Amino acid sequence: MIVQTTQKSKEQLRAELLKPDVITGSEMLLRSLLLEDVDCVFGYPGGAVLYIYDAMHGNPDFNHLLTRHEQGAIHAADGYARATGKVGVCIATSGPGATNLVTGIATAYMDSVPLVIITGNVATSVIGTDAFQEADITGITMPITKHSYLVRDVRDLPRIIKEAFHIASTGRKGPVLIDIPKDVSNDKAPFYYPEKVEIRGYNPTVQPNKLQVERMLEAIEESERPMIIAGHGVVSSDASAELIEFVNRTRIPVVTTLLGLGGFPSAHELWLGMPGMHGAYTANKALQSCDLLIGIGARFDDRVTMKVNGFAPNAKKIVHIDIDPAEIGKIVSTQIPVVGDVKAVLQLALQKAKPARSEAWISHVTRMKQEHPLRYKDSETELKPQYVIEMIHETTKGEAIVTTDVGQHQMWAAQYYRFNHPRSFISSGGLGTMGFGFPSAIGAQLASPGRTVVSINGDGGMQMCSQELAICAINNIPVKIAVINNQVLGMVRQWQEIIYDNRYSHIDLAGSPDFVKLAEAYGVKGLRATNKEEARRAWTEALETPGPVLVEFVVRKGENVYPMVTQGNTIDDMILGDSE
Repeated sequence: MIVQTTQKSKEQLRAELLKPDVITGSEMLLRSLLLEDVDCVFGYPGGAVLYIYDAMHGNPDFNHLLTRHEQGAIHAADGYARATGKVGVCIATSGPGATNLVTGIATAYMDSVPLVIITGNVATSVIGTDAFQEADITGITMPITKHSYLVRDVRDLPRIIKEAFHIASTGRKGPVLIDIPKDVSNDKAPFYYPEKVEIRGYNPTVQPNKLQVERMLEAIEESERPMIIAGHGVVSSDASAELIEFVNRTRIPVVTTLLGLGGFPSAHELWLGMPGMHGAYTANKALQSCDLLIGIGARFDDRVTMKVNGFAPNAKKIVHIDIDPAEIGKIVSTQIPVVGDVKAVLQLALQKAKPARSEAWISHVTRMKQEHPLRYKDSETELKPQYVIEMIHETTKGEAIVTTDVGQHQMWAAQYYRFNHPRSFISSGGLGTMGFGFPSAIGAQLASPGRTVVSINGDGGMQMCSQELAICAINNIPVKIAVINNQVLGMVRQWQEIIYDNRYSHIDLAGSPDFVKLAEAYGVKGLRATNKEEARRAWTEALETPGPVLVEFVVRKGENVYPMVTQGNTIDDMILGDSE
């Protein structure tokens, strides 16, 4: 594991960093990142950032993890940010180095993850001349960043870094890009790091309007069938404790979106599951029957609502709590908008919150949950992916940080692993980025060295960033990697089976590598399981082995994720599969 090598106290280090020395832009960058309490930067060097990497040389206070691809670097920074709530930082060179970050920037932007991305650029004297490895990365990423800077004067660099961290971590969080030309990184000036940030026109609303909160509380007291849909905003604003207290006080059942998993404990009696395309039966049915719907830090994504004009048709009122006013009313009609930070809203609401008239409703949805649990047809001859996830949950006692890639395994993880703590489920939600799962686990593990981190991947996504196995081996990063191998692009195959009448087109992954040998080639222990007994034995060995381990679970090729709602249908029109 990467550890801080310096023995200085934080106070000593901060005093040294704040000295008004005349230093280069590269040294300013490193000082500024340390002043922002950055523990580790994930990156990959190149010509335009060589002055920056030269400044790192011999610096005992600065931690940098060399990934094997820029996409691995930004996904690792993303995983670090989601696991901690802090700003993740990555660095890449100009041109292809910068453009290799684009998918990761879009991933963070869609999921409101705070990142500061440092890119190098060609010297200011040749910008716009199509110089070697030049790319207009600020222009390319403008639609997928919260803000971006092209630094032209080294004296502006400390202020820009301070602003970037402030913008990334406040309001609706998101990625901020700082593009530093090579000559700027070598120019010198006196170092001054500002104590505070003042940005004209940027003042996110944190405290809600009291009148709107009171309207919400009145609607709750009048409601007989209320529902809460809790999203990533609950996790992002560290409002899990407030949500639990609010639910206990108001007696309102809760569903959590994919990225909201863990924001409200699955063990709570009023948790009904995840809603949407692959949502739980009770979660979807309850949303369609409720008379009051309260969205808390959720943006009503299309995979949650499905057919929008048939979503929550019996809700007389919809309340939407969100820090981003642009999200309120964007998808669903909202009668009570509450703009503000989720934590602040719930803290204010708790001052006067009273129970809804919901006990009969709670009895109804509780009975429905008992009668319609998630289920699958087990097999004694084939290893089922659902069984693998249940086993991972059982053996980690639900206490692991779980990262996933995108596809069927992602949905099975969301369904069958029970999350009871915020920041325990890390996945690409909005963009659906294959290749995200494994490198994000590396960032999460570095952020949480005392936690078990499990990276659940499909055999497709694992190959997109498998080169990062090298850094797990070299740095002894003890991520436990589960590859759910069905030798096919599983979710695409499922759609082609159900929606495209079994017309399977270009989904066969049978030519994939031997994942055990691949892991061993990088110096990581590899294990394989093809049945239940082997699965338990291999996974137990993985958990008991210090350091990183990859376990390949060879599962049934034709298994589908159920329930499923096909596009164009309402969320209560579910295909239940084997249990239907």
